[in-house]
Amino acid sequence: MERNTSLEERLAVVEAAITELQKQTALSQQDSWLQNITGSFKDEPAFEEVLAYGQAVRQGDESVLETLDEG
Repeated sequence: MERNTSLEERLAVVEAAITELQKQTALSQQDSWLQNITGSFKDEPAFEEVLAYGQAVRQGDESVLETLDEG
């Protein structure tokens, strides 16, 4: 910006930038990648098995990983 730009003009530029950022944020929240994939695996036969493996690992039972390596 030019040195002799008034405070009001500079503030107007900042406000316009904030408005643009708010629009971009609103659009990205509407089209969330998580919302797009939620439920997409519900009919997959292996999905329940994957969930069970994940839960076992989170609970500290890493022996399920050895079973996967053997299988």
